[in-house]
Amino acid sequence: MPLALIALLISAFAIGTTEFVIMGILPDVANDLHVTLSAAGLLVTGYALGVAIGGPVITAFTGRLSRKSLLFSLMLIFIAGNLLAAVAPSYSILMAARVLASFAHGTFFGVGSIVATRLVPRDKQASAIAMMFAGLTLANILGVPIGTFVGQMWGWRSTFWVVTVLGIVSLVGIAAWVPRIKNEEVTGFRQEIRVLRSKQILLALLMTIFGFGGVFTAFTYIAPLLTDITGFGPGAVTPILLLFGIGMTLGNAAGGKLADWRLMPSIAGMLTLLTAVLAVFTLTSHYKIAAVINVLIWGFAAFTIVPAFQMRVLAKAKGSPNIASALNISSFNLANAGGAYLGGWVIDSGPGLGSLPWVAAIVTAAGLLVTLLSWSLDKREASSSGGSAQHGQSLSI
Repeated sequence: MPLALIALLISAFAIGTTEFVIMGILPDVANDLHVTLSAAGLLVTGYALGVAIGGPVITAFTGRLSRKSLLFSLMLIFIAGNLLAAVAPSYSILMAARVLASFAHGTFFGVGSIVATRLVPRDKQASAIAMMFAGLTLANILGVPIGTFVGQMWGWRSTFWVVTVLGIVSLVGIAAWVPRIKNEEVTGFRQEIRVLRSKQILLALLMTIFGFGGVFTAFTYIAPLLTDITGFGPGAVTPILLLFGIGMTLGNAAGGKLADWRLMPSIAGMLTLLTAVLAVFTLTSHYKIAAVINVLIWGFAAFTIVPAFQMRVLAKAKGSPNIASALNISSFNLANAGGAYLGGWVIDSGPGLGSLPWVAAIVTAAGLLVTLLSWSLDKREASSSGGSAQHGQSLSI
């Protein structure tokens, strides 16, 4: 395993921790800065919007920088944002710090995915992407619980100090281990933005938004689902979420290998599994043992698709992978935000909390339909290319 992949994994762990740990310390932040819990919750929204908007914009204007220099600079931005969060004297400054840190997120994962594929043979590229994204799954298993514990014991600011140190470790790893890979796609803004004209790129982004959106339609409200529907006590939620994180880690690794094997058939199969798992949770959520098993499989199915979606975008980017890769990271965040919004609407104005799993299954099924459409276009293009080649050969004869 290249040491550079370890550096990318550590960086992903740091970024994933700062993204998700805020949820565990929201009450402490609200009390200390004298804001409502809902206002503190906007720190999550602000970060997600910063990733969705900042990632593609920064990527589009940094196409001519070397990849190592860009990753190094992004980690400096990440450190600055978390350092500012640790000393923020007010809510507005903390919000600005969160948005600043988020600017590193989208571009880092977008460019980091490209760098990861350059470190390994072609038949291991999706697994390399999965290795980097494993940092996100480990952040949920280790980073968030530890960060939450630190914040509750020594104050929420101490959590951001810890994340800042993680950022510094990541910075050293990038400087020491990431090689100066030749930037094969030295591009300007106009060339990068042309990728949006590709029908297959747009379909790939929709695959991510709908395919992953179903996950967060239900998962955002996993705690009330487990307590109000399944009947668990509040204390049982954390260990069950740990199982979900273990499933994510296993699914991420399996998804990378499957994507290296056969990309589009694997994506279609993974989305079919995820749709079924979400739909079945409508029934299993009423039985404790069945619900726990379902949550574990849910975590597995949810993250098998992550490296595959990223690999699909890179495969179709054709000379301008940087902004396409960053846009896909933005799509994951839009899926998170959109899924959470839809889930809230279902609870407040729709059929209610118990219906979230099957609504989530419908959203993911829409991603499966987009996948099948994109796959059929692949086959049509391949058939057309084969026919054209055969026609050209007959003419030359």
